[in-house]
Amino acid sequence: MGEPFKPGEDGNSYICANQNSSFIPSRDEAMELLKRYNTSESLIRHALAVEGAMGHFADRFGNPREKWQVVGLVHDIDYELYPDQHCSKSREILEAHGWPWEYIRAVISHGWGICSDVEPESILEKTLYAVDELTGLIASTALMRPSVSVLDLTAKSVNKKWKDRRFAAGVDRTVIEKGAQMMGIDRTELITETIMGMRSVAEAIGLKGTL
Repeated sequence: MGEPFKPGEDGNSYICANQNSSFIPSRDEAMELLKRYNTSESLIRHALAVEGAMGHFADRFGNPREKWQVVGLVHDIDYELYPDQHCSKSREILEAHGWPWEYIRAVISHGWGICSDVEPESILEKTLYAVDELTGLIASTALMRPSVSVLDLTAKSVNKKWKDRRFAAGVDRTVIEKGAQMMGIDRTELITETIMGMRSVAEAIGLKGTL
């Protein structure tokens, strides 16, 4: 397979063995690959939540919806089997399956500053970085509602929980804030738009509730 990534000529950028790959993964292929490496229902639901958010933002920014959804689906593909090598194993898995550089880089960049030194650059990468942690906070907030649903959830409710650092303590709020800044939107707008994306997959992620 060779070295998956190495510094480019400028010493900072990275190149990949699949940089010129003509393979364009479909949503079905992404789902099949996700389930090949993940059996955890919670991880699959998280992947679907991120997929929903990414699809929504793709439409908003006028970008290819399926491409963004595919990246959202596989962003944590290595997490169940290799939690201590998160992102680096994703790189190996996706490269081994012939995925193109742009998709691989996007997946790796969502761990920037945590388990990756690849900084988000494109709007796709910045969006994934921002919504990954946020979907967890939104889901946790929805589960506390009488409806147990994202369908009647608002940013106001999420912002109330935001202030309580003991609530969903595993959610890194600084990453969400940084992601919103990268995208050029404020936190409330990011939350509102991410909720809208998650509503599109509410039943699949177990957050349709009683509505």
